Amino acid sequence: MKEKFLIGGYTKRESKGIYSVELDTDTATLSNLALVAEISGATYLTVDAHDHLYAVASENSEGGTTAFTFDGKKAEKLNSVTAPGASNCYVSVDEARNLVYAANYHLGEVRVYKRLSDGSLELTDVAKHEDHHGPKPEQKGALCHFANLTPDNRLAVCDLGNDAVYTYAVSADGKLSDAKIYHSQAGSGDRHITFSADGKHAYLACELDSTVEVLTYENGTFNLLQKITTLPDTHTGFNGVAAIRLSADGKFLYVSNRGNDSIVSYKVATDGASIETLGWASTEGNIPRDFNFNKSEDFILVAHQDSDNLTLFKRDQNSGALTLAQKDFYSPEGTCVFAL
Repeated sequence: MKEKFLIGGYTKRESKGIYSVELDTDTATLSNLALVAEISGATYLTVDAHDHLYAVASENSEGGTTAFTFDGKKAEKLNSVTAPGASNCYVSVDEARNLVYAANYHLGEVRVYKRLSDGSLELTDVAKHEDHHGPKPEQKGALCHFANLTPDNRLAVCDLGNDAVYTYAVSADGKLSDAKIYHSQAGSGDRHITFSADGKHAYLACELDSTVEVLTYENGTFNLLQKITTLPDTHTGFNGVAAIRLSADGKFLYVSNRGNDSIVSYKVATDGASIETLGWASTEGNIPRDFNFNKSEDFILVAHQDSDNLTLFKRDQNSGALTLAQKDFYSPEGTCVFAL
């Protein structure tokens, strides 16, 4: 069977924008890298249920989010909503409310857009976080890195600068209110979060201290159950946690390490309240910024920001183990992996 992924990334060296790549699940090989959209700085993207592609982007020295139509091969621009300063770093879709959310890292902002009938975007709200920054040099102020829905349809926002996860109520017309704030240990650097299928637990990737926090979740409130390292005892020097993914069956959790250049695998307890380290797999590249499952979750595809390559792993759904299938497949400046 042939499946496709979209790869977003920086456009500082060789990349021209958003690419697609084909996975042959029968032969466990990647092929056919193709340019989908020429766009500057599309470091994160998503596709909605109506074949609209949304990507963070920069235009004319401003940053924001760009909307496209997408036929599976090529994307055609609908519009861009930008503002002075750096671009957004994360984008997600709220199908029920016809909204699109974005996190802006450098400005410490959450942005909400209305999805119009043709798929284009219109800004409806901006929430700017206060600069109660953490203790590490990287934490110079609020740094929003993630904005996506909770299982009960609030908006969860990870703020790396404030060591915090904010949960907002969202109105039908795209206004944010009633923020509740969970604080991690100082210097954690909250980056991305994912939730269990039953909505009772969350798993928080902390970039700056290379940990995962296991949390309870209820009505916008988090409580800490466990904090566990993403690194082997043998690692020394720099590391920054990047992506976190939970298997659909809730049994296995995966996190990428930039510096150690690995994916760490965890077994999730039956009740979801703790995780146990299974081991590490080298990603065979430099700075594994993002990774994702294919549709059946028999494979994991990893994109590397600095070494311009994709790595493909086979995944054993019974043990959670990753086995290298292919490495050194050229794909420039990859920072986002989206399975079509």
